Amino acid sequence: MSYNFQNVQVLLIEDNKPMLNLIRGVLLSFGVGNVITALNGEDGFKEFCLFNPDLVITDWMMSPGNGLELTQTIRRHSKSPNKFVPVILMTGFSEKRRVLSARDKGITEFIVKPFNARDLYRRMHKIIESPREFIESPDYFGPDRRRKRKDVYTGIKRRYTDIIDYKNTENVDVSDIDFR
Repeated sequence: MSYNFQNVQVLLIEDNKPMLNLIRGVLLSFGVGNVITALNGEDGFKEFCLFNPDLVITDWMMSPGNGLELTQTIRRHSKSPNKFVPVILMTGFSEKRRVLSARDKGITEFIVKPFNARDLYRRMHKIIESPREFIESPDYFGPDRRRKRKDVYTGIKRRYTDIIDYKNTENVDVSDIDFR
């Protein structure tokens, strides 16, 4: 499916100018109406607050303010105009621990360099077609980290509050249930 991105505004943060220009060109070839750029996370957040873009695409390794720090600032800072904005993180590192670390900081999608235009378009397509709910807890705010969900869970409920709610509606002995 082809999208009309004419009214879409993308903030692109990348400290390597040739890469920045290349990705900007790819986004414009997709028909993106406005691509705002910044060279680091600190300037990126300033541009984010000024323009309130529809999508953020950021490199991971930059200074000052790397892509993960930027994502956390977008998700948690009181001056953030949209803590729900999709964030695509670009990086040359693809180790599982890095992917999980990025996921745990609130990024929406992850793309490994080098990538081609089709890879970037697929991430944008995924954001549009399969948006994830946002989760807020004391130590996390961002898209639900679980990609696959079962519509109906039929297993045992293990949260203490679930058991109490269940016990209040049924006569069940909860003393043998493991609450780990």
